[in-house]
Amino acid sequence: MWDRPEFLRLPDRAGKPRSAGITHVLDKGAPIAVVDGLLTTAADLVDVVKIGWGIGYLDRALKQRVAAYQRAGILVCLGGTLVEIAAAQGELTALRRWAAGEGIDALEVSNGLGWMGPGAQCALVAELAEDFTVLAEAGAKDAAAPVAAAEWADEMTADLAAGAAWVIAEGRESGTVGIYDGDGAVRVALVEDLAAAVPVERVIFEAPAKAQQAWFVRRFGADVNLGNIAPDDVLPLETLRLGLRADTAVEPTAP
Repeated sequence: MWDRPEFLRLPDRAGKPRSAGITHVLDKGAPIAVVDGLLTTAADLVDVVKIGWGIGYLDRALKQRVAAYQRAGILVCLGGTLVEIAAAQGELTALRRWAAGEGIDALEVSNGLGWMGPGAQCALVAELAEDFTVLAEAGAKDAAAPVAAAEWADEMTADLAAGAAWVIAEGRESGTVGIYDGDGAVRVALVEDLAAAVPVERVIFEAPAKAQQAWFVRRFGADVNLGNIAPDDVLPLETLRLGLRADTAVEPTAP
């Protein structure tokens, strides 16, 4: 066990399992050696890993990948796009059986492709929550799709009531849709409206870029839940959370 130095006054951060301050990492099929490196340096900082898109369906090392993360106390989630495609093809039962066999313990439920009708996502959350931890995403992946805070908040509230552990505010890997403008700037009014309507500790804000992560830490503090974090950015994100970076550093008062 590594003993972190304790001579600086830093924000308190709970250990795992955490109920707030979640770091949700996007694994795009990284080689197992890279996974092992992440776990060696930062396993205590990672709460959820999403195996993005449909990569898990093609990954020959999936079972090994899942087992490595789970030994480190990390929840492993399949991407919502894979779940959407399986549902659209009528293969949800097969996906559930396969995912359980691979050791997957969480599924993302989304409607980013826009294929589900009204109420279908919420029903899917309730169904899958019987066997898996569910993360439910609000928002479309199409940058041209209209963004309505009230609709997002209603959807998030319904998904939480249906059994979702967390709801995700869409930002994609690019950080240029959903809660962000096309240039990556935070849609502040949207975020504030969501925070006023949905418990912030139950929302994971996708924030792939450093400037976005810093904005959320400044606005909501060290224990904001952030998602779609690249493996290489886990330690840098923690420095933002703890004020060990100029973007979020606060001048201390005299002891």
